[in-house]
Amino acid sequence: MYHSFSKLHSFTSTFFEKTGCSKKDAATIADVFLAAELRGIGSHGLIRIPDYYQLWKTGRLNTKPRMKITHETISTAVVDGDNAPGMLAGVFSMETAIKKAENAGTGWVACRNSNHFGIAGYYAMMALEHDMTGICLTNANPLVAPTFSITRLLGTNPIAIAVPAGKHPPFVADFATTPIARGKLEVAVKKGEKTLYGFVQDKDGNPTDDPDILRKGGSMLPLGGDIEHGSHKGYCLGAGVDIFSSLLSGAGFGPFVPPSVAYLPPPDGDNGKGTGHFFGAMRIDAFREVDEFKTAMDKWIDTFKGAESAPGKPDVLIPGEIEREQEKINKSRGIRLIPAVIDELNQIAAGLGMDTRL
Repeated sequence: MYHSFSKLHSFTSTFFEKTGCSKKDAATIADVFLAAELRGIGSHGLIRIPDYYQLWKTGRLNTKPRMKITHETISTAVVDGDNAPGMLAGVFSMETAIKKAENAGTGWVACRNSNHFGIAGYYAMMALEHDMTGICLTNANPLVAPTFSITRLLGTNPIAIAVPAGKHPPFVADFATTPIARGKLEVAVKKGEKTLYGFVQDKDGNPTDDPDILRKGGSMLPLGGDIEHGSHKGYCLGAGVDIFSSLLSGAGFGPFVPPSVAYLPPPDGDNGKGTGHFFGAMRIDAFREVDEFKTAMDKWIDTFKGAESAPGKPDVLIPGEIEREQEKINKSRGIRLIPAVIDELNQIAAGLGMDTRL
């Protein structure tokens, strides 16, 4: 069954209003959730609402935050998200980075005391309408074991980069530093499917195809899967994201990032505040004329699109191309949700006294 954007946006907004968010904040959160659904990244869409619900019920999520800048220079700032839903802290922080860039050419914002914030690409793309490139990094709850380890120390720690072009749509890269996002494991669980070997390991470090292995003490693997396939490089990428997101802001690092799922307890001790993010915005004209850059970017895209494909393989894709096409389809056809997700969301809606059902 397919659902319209407006119906799902209304449902999501109403849900967050019921948990205490203002109408404006609830709509902002819904914008980010639905951006993920439209772009075909359901692992970061409405499937995550039950996690937010459980965190809110257990008092681990602040739906009435007072976010603030705690330190700043002309081009940098540190934001305290006041334990807000990550979408609110993310939008506030990226807007701050953009304002900094308008004045200084570039803007850099580190955010602490936040939570899971949906797709990183949403925030990077905020810079595009200002003729800026956007960058977004975030650490996440520790479910990833470094190469050679069985200890869960890192998150999936995504990186997003958005670059404007001229005649072509923008370049938008948004990817985890693991072979699979945690949400996609959850999707596999909901569908009753297995995952691929090289994505996760059991509590003893053995390869497994069980997507529910995290609940059994297992861990995710860095990008590459194992040392022979370059997992040490995925480990380096994830570690770099963690350092930028946490140590510059004062957020929790590595194993001290609060889990974005209620079935895992929060970390003990005082080792930073909440989840951390890092945002960057760079004015194109701080480097070269905007039209000149966009023309060059178009040439870059044409060059890579013109690459010869291997026999039997599709044409070379530009990052963001698949998501953009999926967005067109989902806007016209509607968004499809997994039946198990619909059932869970309707149960939550009933418990909150919502009139809307999916």
